[in-house]
Amino acid sequence: MEAITEYTGKAAGLNRVNVDTDQIIPKQFLKRIERTGFGEFVFFDWRFKSPGKLNENFELNYPENQGTTILVAGDNFGCGSSREHAPWALLDYGFKVIIAPSFADIFYNNCMKNGILPVRLDAEKVEELMKKTRAADYELTVNLKEQTVADKDGFKESFEIDPYWKEMLLNGWDEIAVTLRYEEQIKAYEEQRS
Repeated sequence: MEAITEYTGKAAGLNRVNVDTDQIIPKQFLKRIERTGFGEFVFFDWRFKSPGKLNENFELNYPENQGTTILVAGDNFGCGSSREHAPWALLDYGFKVIIAPSFADIFYNNCMKNGILPVRLDAEKVEELMKKTRAADYELTVNLKEQTVADKDGFKESFEIDPYWKEMLLNGWDEIAVTLRYEEQIKAYEEQRS
């Protein structure tokens, strides 16, 4: 996983509440077993009018939202089924950070496990950011060490994150990497038992 310490990126708004994992990555694309290649199918039913024909009325298809890596979303983002494919698809599409007032618990944890930083901010602050994302090339800086979200126009808010997940993301560790930190002790234990 790629470490996240301080990240600056172009932000887009998805002003919708209760965006479920079936909208993030529809079920017909869950047949793959690898974690990559899902980005082209993210928000498929909203992004396309028909296969290959973009829906120009969908927020992420607006010209000013091309190349965005920070998603500002509505309340209860990632609800629905617990599919881990949802953060895989968002990451593969290019999103590194998702900011919302709240997230479904399983989706939130799946983001952390896969290297996406989900940031919870008060609904009023998310609404303020949502309005700002309408400007072309609107950028946010998310500083995980300081636990802040800021822009160049004076917006700055703090966010909470569990210390365990913070350490994982700061170091770019997944749960396997954490286990491998104890490889020598595991090896010694196994040698004692054989």
